[in-house]
Amino acid sequence: MWAVLAILLLFLALGVHLAWKRRFDAKTGQFNAELLDLQRRQQQTELFAKAREQVLFNSMLEGLLLLDHNHRITLANRSFKSLFGVKVELRGKSILEALRLHALEDLVSQVETNGQVLNYELKLPDINERWLQVNAAVIHDSDGRREGTILVFHDLTRLKQLERTREEFVANVSHELRTPLSLIKGYVETLLDGASQQPEVTQRFLKIIERNTQRLNLLIQDLLTISALESERIQLSLQPVSLRGLADKILSDLHARAESKNMVLINNLEDFLVLIDPNRMDQVLANLVDNAIKYGRTHGKVMIGARRLADSSVEVHVRDDGPGIPPEALDRVFERFYRVDKARSRDQGGTGLGLSIVKHIVQAHDGRVWVESEVGKGATFFFTLPPLPPS
Repeated sequence: MWAVLAILLLFLALGVHLAWKRRFDAKTGQFNAELLDLQRRQQQTELFAKAREQVLFNSMLEGLLLLDHNHRITLANRSFKSLFGVKVELRGKSILEALRLHALEDLVSQVETNGQVLNYELKLPDINERWLQVNAAVIHDSDGRREGTILVFHDLTRLKQLERTREEFVANVSHELRTPLSLIKGYVETLLDGASQQPEVTQRFLKIIERNTQRLNLLIQDLLTISALESERIQLSLQPVSLRGLADKILSDLHARAESKNMVLINNLEDFLVLIDPNRMDQVLANLVDNAIKYGRTHGKVMIGARRLADSSVEVHVRDDGPGIPPEALDRVFERFYRVDKARSRDQGGTGLGLSIVKHIVQAHDGRVWVESEVGKGATFFFTLPPLPPS
């Protein structure tokens, strides 16, 4: 009897134990599953945070570089790699290993000493001169220990180019103004000192003063025109115009100048109808034909022609048979104040702005302009005009 009861109690205890074990295993499994789910969520959150951080860093226009306490790169965003032309992985490398820039390594040392460096200008030693502005600071942890360095890079190249262009422009304008003003001043002083008592001398001096006054006036007009074109203050008055009719007018206006050099002006333009501002295009053709007469050979010829391109735009050219333009000058003739032959250009009364005005007017018409030349065989200036929109 007691033996049977003992066996029953044993089986009962075993059953209870098994039931509790199954319940415990179930709870443990549930706990482990919840723990794994929590870990997965944490990992996803961390990955999402890192991805969001990476997207944020890569969306910055400024270059960003993070270094650890050993000056090893821990992060370089897309803009930084673009600024320095880097395509390989930089993480874990030193600045010298990654970029071979001693100036940047010296900057990091300055930051470590001073805590931060602001508005540091860095010139990159590449073929195309580029400038960067760097702001850098040391990063500290919660205990105040140095944890690393952050550097932010701004591209100053465009600003430096604009500053240089402005400086060159001021210098060129000053130079162009100085010559006629000096001549006017000198001849006026001579007249005041007594030369006015000699009629033939007075007449000659007054003509020189008048010529230089006209040159100053032309220069000021051209400066105002190019300033308005570059600042896009000029609104084009577009209308359908016959290119041949416009060219006939220009050649008629400049006929006397061409005749003085026994030059022949030829209009080979077909009667293309283009959508242009006739007053501005008048300036373009007048400048190009006037230059062709100035620099073409005596007893030579100047020809205007055009052709329709595959995209229905019109390509216009003005050709002379003068001495031509040296290869090294072809890319610069449209710059402000650039002259292939400085002395001859000034003697001819040019301001050095004509071709720059041509370029800006053509670009305002959504066209492009260029020149082709072979030394000794003349020069041909081309420009394109967009087609008429469909009616």
